[in-house]
Amino acid sequence: MSGASIRLQNIERSFAGKRVLRNVSLDVPAGAFVSLIGASGVGKSTLLKIVAGLDRQAGGTMTLSAGTDRADVRMMFQEDRLLPWRTVLGNVTLGTNGQDAEAAELLRAVGLGGREQDYPSVLSGGQRQRAALARALLHRPDVLLLDEPFGALDALNRAAMQELLSRLLAQAPRTVLLVTHDVEEALLLSDRVIVMREGRIVRDLTPPGQRPRPRGDAELALLKEELVASLLQDDETASPSLGSSHAHARAS
Repeated sequence: MSGASIRLQNIERSFAGKRVLRNVSLDVPAGAFVSLIGASGVGKSTLLKIVAGLDRQAGGTMTLSAGTDRADVRMMFQEDRLLPWRTVLGNVTLGTNGQDAEAAELLRAVGLGGREQDYPSVLSGGQRQRAALARALLHRPDVLLLDEPFGALDALNRAAMQELLSRLLAQAPRTVLLVTHDVEEALLLSDRVIVMREGRIVRDLTPPGQRPRPRGDAELALLKEELVASLLQDDETASPSLGSSHAHARAS
């Protein structure tokens, strides 16, 4: 199986005296797709940044293992972070040397063939995220970290990006950690779904069947309703003044 294994042991992190992560331990085997869900502020993105090396844990240990090689880790954010003064191809090949042909092939794979010389300003939001995904995959990372990468997209573009990601991972497997507020997205795409609450892992579940799973599956629908109800309670407990309608928007 391609990718790197991830082992987190007793991870702790605090900001301004507030504990954001509390004794978090998680083992992710090479090639697995694991999603992190939970109410806002429970430490999902902080955990992802620690794995990416963008933040340091205050306690505990983290191990990335890719055989005899050092694990390559890439992160994709909710914002595409494309440079407006570089072409689409120039953005995808940023930090590489002599990979234009491979980048162009990836752009065709994500549906942007023929747009290599366009600038980000003429792309739609969905197209920009496709370019950002191609940029992340060009480096052939052992670990792909996704922090709400499709959160700003409309429903149709989001579904299209989910299917695209599934197809690309089937062709070139790697280890994936996804942070998302979309419960259905986590259930459709993941081998495991990790539920976090107040900086802790409170549930580690394996959705039925193999990924990618069919939309509309009755068993998944029941599991989604159960998880959404649980997350709504967490959101209301954390922010009681926001009201249930706002909490539902965040958890759906």
